[in-house]
Amino acid sequence: MKRRALQPSNSDNVPSTGEDSESFFLLDEKIRRWVWSQGWTELREAQERAIRPILSGITDIIIAAATASGKTEAAFLPICSKLLEDESQDAIVIYLSPLKALINDQFSRMEQLCEELDIPVYPWHGDISASRKSKFLKHPSGILLITPESLESLFVNHGHAIPTIFNALLYAVVDELHSFIGSERGRQLQSLLHRLEFAIKRKVPRIGLSATIGDMVLAADFLRPGYADNVNMILSNASGQELKLLLKGYLQQQPALAPSQNDDQEEPPEDGSDLAIGESLFKTLRGSSNLIFANSRNRVEYFADLLRKMCEDQHIPNEFWPHHGSLSKELREDAEMAIKDKSRPVSIACTSTLEMGIDIGAIANIAQLGVPPSVASMRQRLGRSGRRGDPAILRIYLQEEELTDKSSLADCLRAGLVQTIAMVRLLLAKWYEPPPESGLHISTLVQQLLSIIAQYGGVTAAQAWNVLCVKGPFGIMSQQLFADVLKSMGSHKLLMQASDGLLLHGQLGERIVNHYSFYAAFAAPEEYRLVTGARTIGTLPIDRPVSEGSYLIFGGRRWLVLSVDSQKRVIDLKPAKGGKPPVFGGQSGWIHDRIRQEMLEVYKEKSIPVFLDVRAQELLAEGKKNFQRYDLQNQRLFSHGNITYLFCWMGDRAMDTIAAMLRAKGLKAVNEGIAIIVIQSSAEELTNCLRVLINEGVPDAFELAMSIDNKAKEKYDLFLTDELLSADYAASKLDSEGALKAISNLHDFKFLRGF
Repeated sequence: MKRRALQPSNSDNVPSTGEDSESFFLLDEKIRRWVWSQGWTELREAQERAIRPILSGITDIIIAAATASGKTEAAFLPICSKLLEDESQDAIVIYLSPLKALINDQFSRMEQLCEELDIPVYPWHGDISASRKSKFLKHPSGILLITPESLESLFVNHGHAIPTIFNALLYAVVDELHSFIGSERGRQLQSLLHRLEFAIKRKVPRIGLSATIGDMVLAADFLRPGYADNVNMILSNASGQELKLLLKGYLQQQPALAPSQNDDQEEPPEDGSDLAIGESLFKTLRGSSNLIFANSRNRVEYFADLLRKMCEDQHIPNEFWPHHGSLSKELREDAEMAIKDKSRPVSIACTSTLEMGIDIGAIANIAQLGVPPSVASMRQRLGRSGRRGDPAILRIYLQEEELTDKSSLADCLRAGLVQTIAMVRLLLAKWYEPPPESGLHISTLVQQLLSIIAQYGGVTAAQAWNVLCVKGPFGIMSQQLFADVLKSMGSHKLLMQASDGLLLHGQLGERIVNHYSFYAAFAAPEEYRLVTGARTIGTLPIDRPVSEGSYLIFGGRRWLVLSVDSQKRVIDLKPAKGGKPPVFGGQSGWIHDRIRQEMLEVYKEKSIPVFLDVRAQELLAEGKKNFQRYDLQNQRLFSHGNITYLFCWMGDRAMDTIAAMLRAKGLKAVNEGIAIIVIQSSAEELTNCLRVLINEGVPDAFELAMSIDNKAKEKYDLFLTDELLSADYAASKLDSEGALKAISNLHDFKFLRGF
């Protein structure tokens, strides 16, 4: 869509630059003057298209556009215009964000606009003082910037006042909508939005702001469950951004085994490919501002330390900083402020913590270390680069193992490299993973039941069922399952039922709700606090202990562990020369069907992607050679030793389901990503088993889930029966129809004997 010039009236003494904007003059004059004062000559596509539907105040809207495309202004220019109307002087707009840092960043941006308009703006999260929160509660009006967890605390601690506080609610804005979809936190957000409307007895327009989403219908159904067709979707097609890509391949080298010359050091031998990557990063990124995305906090710490040492060796100021969730708020904010300050070059090694959220300004390069988590994540990260007309630059650094006679099949096929190539190809084709389909989210239902009891002081089972399930986001729940959840909660003393049928908090439920950790729907691991002197620099998971006298790298610095206080959960540190990155928890994401299918196409094609360097080309050629050697273009099944491999070229949900189906028949099957491995079974036995499964038809997902161990992953899963856990697991983690379709497509069960 063509963007229209903003032509003010002659009295404003601003020259006309062309054809008038179609919607700009619908905005309040104060808003228009602010826009002109910013030097804008035109509205961006999403901003132009959002004005009319938002001002109407009657429709839900999703504004989906690339990072730094003006989504926030697209929503809040018309919202603020609405707030300036006489009948909206005491109205409220609630802005929900997944990150406290994003709230702080948006507060500073909105304050610049709203101060001139006399619209109050209130940030609200765990780090905001009680006095600032009290000011809002005394006169609720303006714009409230809040996290889902803090909104949950309002329901728990001010339940009876919710209808009064939000009586004049005009809009609910959800930023970074894509980050909520399919998660426990997302289901909590849906429930809170519904409970808000239930409390004030009317619908409130919802506005979702998001990066490009793979399936907008699913996103719309998330924003307004059951009414996706009524959501106005504004997808910005504005692009035209030049993209530069480079994938550098590395062969992991044996580390140097020379003994350390320093008695006070405890350093692991350096991997030669890690050093080579570090040298490339240093040479390429030094002197500019960049983001280096690693796939774990351990790798963030390693490369932040390595690059800092390189700066020291060159006798130049450090340009490389770490940023991840275990660092203290102070250290994270130091890094954010450093990269915002464009007077000096700063590159930040980070996890997904800087994938979205705060505006850090122009970034020259995005470096990705290892296989990207997803295509959507790669697109989100790439959006941080190439602003203000510059090209977006993505540099991917990928390591592959040296092949030996003991190498795994995935290594022989160079699966990590091929997966990355497939993801880049899908990125270039503008394909992104659709939002994950929702499961039952029973853990979050437990939390919301406890919360709604706190809000009203007690509810009947029928009332809770009506609010949360019949009209709320847990509509997929059957009455029997809901009753089973209540029964399970009662058996664990989370709730009790009074003689009049009212549900109340039980002994344990009361303690849980009264603790600040209750407000989060997701589980947070218990952690040690890392302290040096009087300063806390971050935390470490309690299940990843370090011992007194050991060395570690944290916050891009090296430390000696002086003491470990298990009772107070404090680790005392002092600076040291030696160190190694600590081990953190976490797990990788699931791979979509489309990615594995694209991998198959990469293997089959003779062409070599132009964005590969020489070593990456050699590694790809090696993987393709082995693909042909095993004749995987024509075969899906072969044996090597006591292992049989099954290739379905499907995503992890289908592959996990197939593995569970095989285990249910007595086979030892495991999903290894690129293939399912079956131990101590011949190809003939596996073939016969697959034929039986095809004849039996679509498997019962619940029965498969009952056979799976360790299903308790979410915060309140420990209070659920195995039957409830299995129902939840079947709905969210298994794909019975996809699994049957995948094995039914295996028409020819040939196999190779040996490599």
